[in-house]
Amino acid sequence: MMKYSIIATSFLCYWALALGAASAQTTPQPPVVFEVASIRANNSGGHDSTTYGNLNEIMMSNVSLKRLVEIAYRARDYSFSGPHWLDSAHFDIRAKMPEGATRGQYPLMLRALLIERFKLAAHLESKTISGYALVPAKGGLKLHPTQGEEPSSNSRRGHLDAQGFSMPDTAELLARTLDQPVVDKTGIQGTFNWSLDFGEDDRVPFSVAADAKHAESSGPSLFTALQEQLGLKLMGGEKVSVEIVIVDHIEPVPTDN
Repeated sequence: MMKYSIIATSFLCYWALALGAASAQTTPQPPVVFEVASIRANNSGGHDSTTYGNLNEIMMSNVSLKRLVEIAYRARDYSFSGPHWLDSAHFDIRAKMPEGATRGQYPLMLRALLIERFKLAAHLESKTISGYALVPAKGGLKLHPTQGEEPSSNSRRGHLDAQGFSMPDTAELLARTLDQPVVDKTGIQGTFNWSLDFGEDDRVPFSVAADAKHAESSGPSLFTALQEQLGLKLMGGEKVSVEIVIVDHIEPVPTDN
């Protein structure tokens, strides 16, 4: 298996509280949405997907509808429940960010887009599950510091590549790859560029059985590769409270651009 959170309703709306001298009242604010967005079905049949974004534009290629919902809610496979067909419906998206938008608003804008174009409706349920803590490994970090680079990543079987990633970003990408929660406990600040190669079938926790399997695989386990190539380590047994995103309704075909 491959591979965060507000209940979806028929629209997104935010309210600001204006305090008056005599009484308080609420004032509606415009929803956080993309200025313009294009959605096209991707029927290439490929498994690789790419995502690139800055404060001006977001471009996604061959991304599954399931992954789009996960990004919109900052969810992962382990914190997601929805129709199986969402993983086989793939799309290309190009969206323009509104002036003054921040990176942190991107999931909200994507959520609004899915609600508008795919009629998405979902709700949340809390659950505590076992996961991993990302910590520094002995021998020190083997990462390349960077400054001012917009975060982007590329993944395929047995390979992860990241530019401008912080440690929380790295933990999120590892969580998606392992389909288990990963919490950043490195205490490391800044952003980095890194690349990771590992056995392409590595999707299970490190164990004796995993050792035996990877002895015959095309590369080291993700756990071993993480220590050897990046100087980071995953410690098991971490209890993590997660919110499960449950999709109540979503259309397979978006409305017109």
